[in-house]
Amino acid sequence: MRVIVARGSGFCFGVKRALEIVEKALGEEKGPFYTLGPLIHNPQVVDRLSRKGLKVIDNLKGIKEGTLIIRSHGLPTATIELAKKKGLKIIDTTCPYVKRAQEKAKELESKGYQLVIVGDRGHPEVKSMASEKSIVLQRPFQVEKMESYSRIGVVAQTTQSLENFKGIVKKLRSRTKELKGYATICNAVSRQQRSTRKLAREADLMLVVGGRDSANTKRLFQISERLTNAHHIEKASEIDFRWLGNKKIVGISAGASTPKWLIDEVARKVKGYGN
Repeated sequence: MRVIVARGSGFCFGVKRALEIVEKALGEEKGPFYTLGPLIHNPQVVDRLSRKGLKVIDNLKGIKEGTLIIRSHGLPTATIELAKKKGLKIIDTTCPYVKRAQEKAKELESKGYQLVIVGDRGHPEVKSMASEKSIVLQRPFQVEKMESYSRIGVVAQTTQSLENFKGIVKKLRSRTKELKGYATICNAVSRQQRSTRKLAREADLMLVVGGRDSANTKRLFQISERLTNAHHIEKASEIDFRWLGNKKIVGISAGASTPKWLIDEVARKVKGYGN
């Protein structure tokens, strides 16, 4: 049995950067430290950070002092302003790719375009760039239910597939006289999707490693299951050895929030079965 890990699997630049900033703050500054929602979408990493003093909260109610760490997915401007009014120190770990998407969204709305965000409704990154007037679309067929607008501007959640973004943009042309779009998709995520697709075409089985709430991990799993037998797991202990019977090539891919040690554990367990 061959075990192959897809190129580019695991932490992306934005996640590495966020963790470095947080680790430094936890080690050098006085707490308490808070994040509104998990810093990244990986339970194992979040648990490790919580043991070092980073508290995950759902809202700012009752929080009167300390440091609010803006997670890698970003936060809505109104939430950040509320934190500042409360006197909280702000440490911003928003991924630069997400920042760019936020800026493009604001730019389009400020110029009078009806903003359309291609992304997962309810995802924290999408919430960070949306306004009350924004329209969120997940799939091309949803365009058919939209009203027409004289000017439409489009941005994307950074973990979207370029294929899905292009599909929605193509459909939107029938809903407006003027369409302006920015494919604000992370280059690393796109490369990761391509390498996963390539490996899935060769593999008898794909194991996609990452948090259940990780959008980009879900996308990698969706890509994989269209091409071969695939399972989405968070850790090695979830592997069922019955999956591995008679498999010649097992491919492993992992989301951008998945640490290398988790990927290595999965690879070791699969290789252990093969030997």
